[in-house]
Amino acid sequence: MDLLNALHFTALGWTCMVLCVAAAYVVFGIAGFGTALVAGPALICFMPLARIIPLLVVLDFIAAFGNLLPSRKAVSGPELKRLLPCMAVGCTLGVMFLLNVHSQLLLLLMGLFISAYALYSLLVKIRPGSLRALWALPMGVTGGLFGALFGSGGFLYAIYLNARLDKEPARATQSALISCSTVVRLSLFIIAGVYADGHLLLLAATLLPAMAVGLLAGRRLTLNMSREQFVRLVNWLVLASGVALIGRYLGA
Repeated sequence: MDLLNALHFTALGWTCMVLCVAAAYVVFGIAGFGTALVAGPALICFMPLARIIPLLVVLDFIAAFGNLLPSRKAVSGPELKRLLPCMAVGCTLGVMFLLNVHSQLLLLLMGLFISAYALYSLLVKIRPGSLRALWALPMGVTGGLFGALFGSGGFLYAIYLNARLDKEPARATQSALISCSTVVRLSLFIIAGVYADGHLLLLAATLLPAMAVGLLAGRRLTLNMSREQFVRLVNWLVLASGVALIGRYLGA
């Protein structure tokens, strides 16, 4: 109870956060991204978006490297070199917006963003068969921007890489990009002093077990359900969350 008081949460609030984080990392364990899309709409009931994203970045940093290690040999070096500089530019812009834009506007932007992403995933059945290397510029910058601003730009990397590489190199390269993205975002947040008071780092430490349980459950679920079936279910949940956020903004 002393720890919860130090973090300024009630027991009920902290329990809800634990469940949200565990659910988010179930998705991460399967898809390799999407923690903020799942956890963000619920966590925003307990803290502003400008603190949610830095919190999830710490957890993503740990989870992403765990995903990368087993598949690092399949990473495509040329694609990584194309996307990384673009992603870094996007991340920098995203952090600037996140720390300086009014929280209510961010609420609306996040609702619109995750609703658009969910609708795209549910309605667009045909993905690009191939893309030119020049697409690394808009995909990398926009993915970095969305990653820093909303905690999830991984789906843009997935669209680009799946149109350029075979399944295993695409998945491995995406894991490497997510890992690098978390390093860039974490560094920018540290420079901006977001973790200076220690509260977010302490909260992240208390949520590590929930993250680990979620990752393990996500990997086990892949044995019993196709990735496509699960991601479709998640997209419906994400769409409902996005509509709820838009409604919350309009009702404020």
